[in-house]
Amino acid sequence: MQRLGLPNLGDGVGLRDVHFRHLLDTPPEDWGVDWFEIISENFFGEHGFAGHVLDHVTAHRPVVMHGVSLSIGSTDPLDTRYLDELAALAERVRPAWISDHLCWTGVNGVTSHDLLPMPLTRRSLAHVADRVRAVQDHLGRPLILENPSSYLEFRASEIPEWEFLARLAESTGCGLLLDVNNVFVSATNHGFDAVAYVENLPAEHIVQVHLAGPGDHGHLLLDTHDGPVPDQVWQLYELVHRRTGGVATLLEWDADIPPFPDLVAELAKAATVRAGLGPPTGAGARGRARG
Repeated sequence: MQRLGLPNLGDGVGLRDVHFRHLLDTPPEDWGVDWFEIISENFFGEHGFAGHVLDHVTAHRPVVMHGVSLSIGSTDPLDTRYLDELAALAERVRPAWISDHLCWTGVNGVTSHDLLPMPLTRRSLAHVADRVRAVQDHLGRPLILENPSSYLEFRASEIPEWEFLARLAESTGCGLLLDVNNVFVSATNHGFDAVAYVENLPAEHIVQVHLAGPGDHGHLLLDTHDGPVPDQVWQLYELVHRRTGGVATLLEWDADIPPFPDLVAELAKAATVRAGLGPPTGAGARGRARG
């Protein structure tokens, strides 16, 4: 099934500089992954060694652009210069799609360099929907938005995050990047039901899934992307697979990054889960998926 006209790319990983030499020295048929996700901002105007690696990768695999600076929830005007840079990079790499996060990253021209949570109100939903439509018009393609991890909630919030995302997708036609690790992290931190979150999203709008390992810091789980995927996240992934019939799956690993073959071995566990064989790792993190 193609969602929003977008294909299931298979199983992929993020393109990170620690793996550049491996990818150049290894025949593409031996990479062991179907596609790559790039952090868009890391490649704006990049024509050095990183740009060379990017061109090599895009010659052999599909690529998805994943941004961290769109700030779709901010009250600042949309940054048209940033959107033009996205469009220029898209012209170069021909991504399968472009994604970012349901968040804001700054206000009044000041950038926080963090993905800050939204007040989940009807007013903010209308605000974000207008901005999503404007971005889609500017880029000429659907925007794919990811659910963020969060460590605090606004008292003003009126709508559960899953309902906010569902309404946003249905009113704008945008796609959803469902980060099941972020669902698990936020559910543990705030005490909501992660299974109910996944079950209440419109499956037809889910284009991609992120998998990752969080860090347990006692009173909070943090979205650290620095370890294996825990059992609870694999359980949520299995639920997503049953609901969607299969969408592009990406393993995020951004700190303490292992050698590329080890990364591929962790990613390969996704096929075990899709086959209905259950969580493959025995790894655990505090909290549970519930349901």
